[in-house]
Amino acid sequence: MGSVKQRYVVPGDDFTRAGEASGKVKALLKKLGYSMDVIRRVSIAMYEAEINMVIHADGGVVDVDIHPDRVELLMEDTGPGIENLELAMREGYSTAAEEVRALGFGAGMGLPNIKKNSDVVKVDSQVGVGTKMYITVYNAPGKS
Repeated sequence: MGSVKQRYVVPGDDFTRAGEASGKVKALLKKLGYSMDVIRRVSIAMYEAEINMVIHADGGVVDVDIHPDRVELLMEDTGPGIENLELAMREGYSTAAEEVRALGFGAGMGLPNIKKNSDVVKVDSQVGVGTKMYITVYNAPGKS
């Protein structure tokens, strides 16, 4: 298998459609025969990043590059950016509005869950410009 590339648009402020892209990638990885462990980790990391785009950035774009040995995600938005990345990576820290929290989102677990379920995470964020997040999950043979 060569590389499989997909692009998804994440709509902003639409919690009913949040997670559509990660659901499609999950189905594709199943079809391609990836282990359940890899599928779970990619799905969680991608879903959390999607939700962050919906909550904080009025949506964004996801580029998915599936290789035999890894899955690479580029999550990109033009939102307000992350002012303090070190603080944002702490469990429980959130800048989500009360209305978002009332819907059950914004608990401050998004970035920590992305980090926990990924092998590589790189965040490039500029206040007033937006955020690019590079996520890699390696396909470890024999794991399921």
